[in-house]
Amino acid sequence: MEAFGSFETLFSLGSMLVLPFWLLMIFLPHWGWTKRIIQSPWIIIGPSLIYVVLVVPQASNIMGEFGSLAQVTALLSTPFGTVVGWVHFLAFDLFVGRWAYLESREYGINAFLMAPILFFTFMLGPVGFVAYLIVRTIYLVRTKRN
Repeated sequence: MEAFGSFETLFSLGSMLVLPFWLLMIFLPHWGWTKRIIQSPWIIIGPSLIYVVLVVPQASNIMGEFGSLAQVTALLSTPFGTVVGWVHFLAFDLFVGRWAYLESREYGINAFLMAPILFFTFMLGPVGFVAYLIVRTIYLVRTKRN
């Protein structure tokens, strides 16, 4: 583990690697560079690589650790498990936020409406995802009527 830094360092690094993309999508949604940057799936590589570096060497040890609540609790209550879980959340929340941002731009959904949705996707992943699906559905129904 020391070759890659401490768990605390990796935890912070994961957060720092995704924050600029969230800030662009939320605060500068119409800036030309925002769409160019966010279109790249490579923006998710940072937390994904941290995850891979941590999980692959331990894969055989943790593959059977998801069979019960007690096992998952034990795994996530360690610094290793916390960082692995955290960067997993960061990567997939950014994946969902990226999709919602790009699709909302394509559909012409108001950026001011998207800002809180993206914020909630960043902070509480599924809450933002569900909010976006609701807004998206309403928007699609309304545009089909016109």
